[in-house]
Amino acid sequence: MASRFFVAPLFLFCFVGHAFGGVLFSSLPPTLLVQASPKQGTVLNAGKDVLTVQWGLNGTQQGGLDSKYEKVKITLCYAPISQEDRAWRKTVDDLSKDKTCQFEIVVRPYSGNKKEESFDWTIERDVPTATYFVRAYALDSAGKQVAYGQTTDSHKTTNLFGIEGITGRHVSLDIAAACFSAFSVVSLFGFFLVEKRKAKKTTGK
Repeated sequence: MASRFFVAPLFLFCFVGHAFGGVLFSSLPPTLLVQASPKQGTVLNAGKDVLTVQWGLNGTQQGGLDSKYEKVKITLCYAPISQEDRAWRKTVDDLSKDKTCQFEIVVRPYSGNKKEESFDWTIERDVPTATYFVRAYALDSAGKQVAYGQTTDSHKTTNLFGIEGITGRHVSLDIAAACFSAFSVVSLFGFFLVEKRKAKKTTGK
């Protein structure tokens, strides 16, 4: 009898966890076709180069599957080679915990009338150096993922491209640091002169 009381709450906990958990990537149909301008092996520069993304509904899919699509979200995603030994970029099937696609490129209303849409994205300055691919999610009215498409294959080994992040100090930061250093030296010298004058007055008394 006691085991029954234990099993019931456990079953309820699992049911609630599943009901309120995130969307599983493995459950999404690949109904979107996605293409990006960089060719395999291309390296782009953050804060400078433009990435063009094109997307549309996969023509081989049966009609009606896009009836729940409200928006399309385009994201920049880490390739497996840039996820190794980096837990903060880890791929998780539960999309509410997944860290693969951390950079939003654009969110657009889904238009079933157009066969293909495109967007030109200037790579943001905070994108780090890594290897990437592009993924699109179809979102329903609640903002949940209901389908996807990506520029690479299911193993994420094809059509990958690199981005070179901004490294080193910016010129303006160097100027600010130099000014601050100069101010510190002048202040220290002024403090030394004041203390020296005070010492002379004390000696004169």
